[in-house]
Amino acid sequence: MTENEDLTSKIAAVVSVLTETVHEYAPVAFANSLGAEDMVLTDLIDRYKLDIEMFSLDTGRLPQETYDLMQIVRDRYQTPLRIYFPNVKQVEAYVAKNGVNGFYESIELRKACCHMRKVEPLRRALFGKRAWVTGIRREQAATRVDLKVSSYDIENRMQKVNPLLEWTHDDVWGYLKKYEVPYNKLHDNFYPSIGCAPCTRAITPGEDIRSGRWWWETPENKECGLHTNNVIPLK
Repeated sequence: MTENEDLTSKIAAVVSVLTETVHEYAPVAFANSLGAEDMVLTDLIDRYKLDIEMFSLDTGRLPQETYDLMQIVRDRYQTPLRIYFPNVKQVEAYVAKNGVNGFYESIELRKACCHMRKVEPLRRALFGKRAWVTGIRREQAATRVDLKVSSYDIENRMQKVNPLLEWTHDDVWGYLKKYEVPYNKLHDNFYPSIGCAPCTRAITPGEDIRSGRWWWETPENKECGLHTNNVIPLK
């Protein structure tokens, strides 16, 4: 099988997973972080006119390049991108108590910041849905090696679907280049994984692809709370 045939086969498999998810679990929502993987899913959902709602979380601390891409997605694709924000009073209380960058002080404070800026808005975004779609891949982090393509998310009480789970870095970028899909320009500056600006840095050749996220913490802690292993896999 040629490289192009392999990518075509993987695309068909993803579309099949998404189509089946809509059939079995509608209404379905896609949590779009605007990373490279999520731009693949953005393009596929729009290209195949899949009945999947699309949303993104604006934490209030995103890089300008992410906001630029957010606008491009709005202008280019017919599928609307809904934006959810943190609760203002929670942010104000956190900053008053811990400082604007208090998340650097401890894992507990960092996770509290992530919960406030990401997890709580995610739950609002997922309200009323029966399944949600993510762009996470197995090779991204040690915390993701045991994930399944489809499993029951106990935390959010719905099905969680990771259709790109087995895709490689080359698969993702092969798709983006083949279909001329827009992407976050920070990727061109050695940012393979992009989150909030204060918690994301460029990496050097040879570093793990998630090493630029919360770089002051150990790998087993590098999740924000959106993607836990508290799931029941399908048999």
